[in-house]
Amino acid sequence: MRSSDKKRKIFSKDFLYKILIFVFAVTVIVYFLPKGSSFNYQFEINRPWRYGLLQAMFDFPIYKNDEQVQKEQDSIMTQYQPYFHIDNSVEKDMLSKLKADYEKVLKKKLPNHEYYFYIERMLHMIYQDGIISVTDLEQMEKNNVKSIRLVNENTAISFSLSQFLSSKQAYEQLLEADTTHYKKEILQQCDLNDYITPNLVYNADKSEEAKKDLLSTVSWANGYVLNGQKIIDRGEIVNEQTFNILESLKKEWSNRSSSLKEKQIMTIGQALFVGILLMIFMIYLELFRKEYYQKKNTMLLLISLIIIFPVIAAFALQHNIVSIYVVPFAMSAIFISIFLDSRTAMAAQIIIILLSSIPLHNQVDFIMLQIVASYAAIFSLRELSQRSQLFQSAFIVLGSYCLTYFSLELTRQSGTLNLNIGMYVYFVINSVLLLFTYPLLYLVEKLFGFTSNVTLVELSNINNPLLRELSEVAPGTFQHSLQMSNLAAAAANKIGAKAQLVRTGALYHDIGKMVNPAFFTENQSGFNPHKKLTYMQSAKIIISHVTDGYKLAEKHRLPLEVKNFIPTHHGRGVTKYFYIMYKNEHPNEEIDDTPFRYPGPNPYTKEQAILMMADAIEATSRSLKEYTEESISNLVDKIIDAQVDEGFFKECPITFADIANVKELFKEKLKTMYHTRISYPELKGDTKLLEVPNEKENEEKK
Repeated sequence: MRSSDKKRKIFSKDFLYKILIFVFAVTVIVYFLPKGSSFNYQFEINRPWRYGLLQAMFDFPIYKNDEQVQKEQDSIMTQYQPYFHIDNSVEKDMLSKLKADYEKVLKKKLPNHEYYFYIERMLHMIYQDGIISVTDLEQMEKNNVKSIRLVNENTAISFSLSQFLSSKQAYEQLLEADTTHYKKEILQQCDLNDYITPNLVYNADKSEEAKKDLLSTVSWANGYVLNGQKIIDRGEIVNEQTFNILESLKKEWSNRSSSLKEKQIMTIGQALFVGILLMIFMIYLELFRKEYYQKKNTMLLLISLIIIFPVIAAFALQHNIVSIYVVPFAMSAIFISIFLDSRTAMAAQIIIILLSSIPLHNQVDFIMLQIVASYAAIFSLRELSQRSQLFQSAFIVLGSYCLTYFSLELTRQSGTLNLNIGMYVYFVINSVLLLFTYPLLYLVEKLFGFTSNVTLVELSNINNPLLRELSEVAPGTFQHSLQMSNLAAAAANKIGAKAQLVRTGALYHDIGKMVNPAFFTENQSGFNPHKKLTYMQSAKIIISHVTDGYKLAEKHRLPLEVKNFIPTHHGRGVTKYFYIMYKNEHPNEEIDDTPFRYPGPNPYTKEQAILMMADAIEATSRSLKEYTEESISNLVDKIIDAQVDEGFFKECPITFADIANVKELFKEKLKTMYHTRISYPELKGDTKLLEVPNEKENEEKK
């Protein structure tokens, strides 16, 4: 395949990847945005109206509040009369049962036929009066029903509820109607309850219809607002009457559903707006952060945050769960700033805020407040390494919210200053929620594969089990790593690299030496095991500390950014001592340097390049015979220039200016570490001037 075809294929693949990201993000955001025309104004009684002139866009009634409507409904319901009808079959069935039981059982219990005729006559009278079930009676008493309507064929006549009997009342009337001629004790033996059953049946359909007709007479409104009529203007106080009008408008707005055509037009508009904003951000990445497209976890984090916060904002507004000012938008800026860079955080945050403002009516206030607060968070928290920093940042964000909103209130006040305390409460809640950034960092790290400074600081603790083991098994290597970490971190600060990352990487770069600690000079105490090995065998053991170290790092689940320092701190270099010694012993052979070469790769970040330089400088500086400014300067120049000449830094974004600055810093640090001194001149003449009497001589003189 020709190179031009290969480039064209790569370009097509990258272009398709970007298109997929763009389409996915636009689709998800637009899907969650409210499609209907929503009433998103926020207002409180006795507070100034924070928006512009509001006029009625259609005629709507001024609804009464729920308490007033309920009171009127309760009053009208006292006139409610449920519908019942008499089931004549109940009386017929019960009298037939009585007659059958009399022939079988009751004849033996009753003294004569008169009792039977009395019971039959009384049951007939009771059923003619009507018996209501206990359930229906309790329900009507609960609803304060005083009368019912009894349906007989095509007529319905009202009767007082007291005219009808319950099952209990019917039984008592049967026993006590004529105690002079019929003894109560005898009647009680006949189980007369078996012949008493409710015969008044509740007519649910007619009753519900009657209830609806009655409630329909209650008016839900006590006024009307006409299309075009002014409701309220900016700065005016929301009094009780205006509050009711606004609540009525809100209710009417939610009742009016947009037509399908209107929703389609709105969706197209939203898609265009969201697409334009995302296109702007992707152009920014193309121009200034093109490498982010190659890092899948980076793009996933950016797109996720750009989607999540507008969706949360849309959900909060649509369902009116919480105020949108409670949502901690500054959290997304902090995440991007910590894991990526401040410039990208600022660019992405503007896009997130603009996308979140789409469903709002008062977009200007929201955008101004969120931009100021987000930028305050970015400037106050570029590197998070301690919990106290987040508390400080949350306080700064709170201050920026309050100060910005206070300035907006001052510009809109006329006369007496009337502060909106509710908004300041929202800002306090927002700042408290911002503190959850700290625990969420761990979740973001695991989901997207990033490493925060908090994690790096925790790993840099020398009480970490792996570092503690290194200090015990290979103490010389541990001391070398400590010296390197300070040296490399200072160099990183000098050229604007990630100092904490370099410091942590330096502490773990040589953990592989724990496998064979005695084979490394810094851990030897007199005996050198390499004397018994060939140069190739020695080189293999030395090189193995890289592969062994990477395995240990994976076993202890070190972050990828830290693990990558292990194979890159030697890059694709060779074990020069053993390679040169082998070459000297075989001067006439063509030598394959593969057995003497580290697996690599070469450094591909500034931090890895700094660590490679610091490792070589710190290790070699121990072999200097004398520590003078000249010897240290020559050593630093020689080693780093050799690394540059061998092409170790071709694949990383470090400049010659950066390398020059690192060299100067290393020279200064090594001079301090090894306490270089200037040579003092000898005094010519009287040497007594140089003599200093000791304490014993002073005592003798006294």
